[in-house]
Amino acid sequence: MQRLLEVNDLTVKFKLRDDELTAVHGVSFSLDKGERLGIVGESGAGKSVTGFAIINLISKPGFISSGSVMFDGKNLPELPSEQMRHIRGNRISMIFQDPMMTLNPVLTVGHQMIETLKAHRNISTKEAEEIAMDKLSKVKIPAPRRRLTQYPHEFSGGMRQRIVIAIALLTSPSLIIADEPTTALDVTIQAEIMELLLELCESEQMGLILITHDLAVVSQVTQRIAVMYAGRIVEMGPAAQLVSNPQHPYTKGLLAALPQNAQRGGRLNQIPGVMPNLTTIPQGCPFNNRCTMCEGICMNEAPLLASKNSGCMAACHLLD
Repeated sequence: MQRLLEVNDLTVKFKLRDDELTAVHGVSFSLDKGERLGIVGESGAGKSVTGFAIINLISKPGFISSGSVMFDGKNLPELPSEQMRHIRGNRISMIFQDPMMTLNPVLTVGHQMIETLKAHRNISTKEAEEIAMDKLSKVKIPAPRRRLTQYPHEFSGGMRQRIVIAIALLTSPSLIIADEPTTALDVTIQAEIMELLLELCESEQMGLILITHDLAVVSQVTQRIAVMYAGRIVEMGPAAQLVSNPQHPYTKGLLAALPQNAQRGGRLNQIPGVMPNLTTIPQGCPFNNRCTMCEGICMNEAPLLASKNSGCMAACHLLD
């Protein structure tokens, strides 16, 4: 059976004045139809760049230096812009972090939704309006006809995010890439948005790549998790296994840092140090300057992502 998406050895670089910076280094994963994958890591880990690279939205001075992104049997980075435009926003949709930056403040919600549909389909304004109302209903926005006439500032943060999700659903895509879709939302609204995404994936049989820094959130929504650090995947496996039995020291640190894992009345756990600047990634394992298990081999050789006894894949020299 052909995979919905196959990312193989994807590397993304950015040109500097005198050098090049590698933001994503040899990332590989696949996704089946209807499957949900979470990509987790700190800021600067390369999560969002990976998402942008999949839909070929890396702008200069960034570029995909190697690897492939196979979708429907086509390598997306090699497609001409016109063919890519047919796929981006049509077969693959993206939900961006900030709905206020995504939505145009001077155009009504209806105008933006209808414009999006007509850019991808040869349909009348009336037909586009009916589809827009249907998608607003799917994301549980009441009185959709009236909402089409309103502007983004007339909605709350949670409702704006629902509208952004509705726009992503307009063309019934096969894959949605959600980049931090609950940023700046309170916990209750965050849970509602996550539940909505889960319901839509199951009912519409869409693939989902959920990019977030929150391991607790992603473990409740996705079936598999890829943990990224300094542009590399350091651990990947089934969500339940990865959360209950993490292998890589970085994954263990992320889980230990969750507020619910702090001792009652005590301080939050934290991973010592900070992620290295991508221009000065240490030799060997990129996590070696923060790892409590670090040994000599970790300082000299970068570990490869390999299957471990837990059933997950991890990039660590010191694991069986």
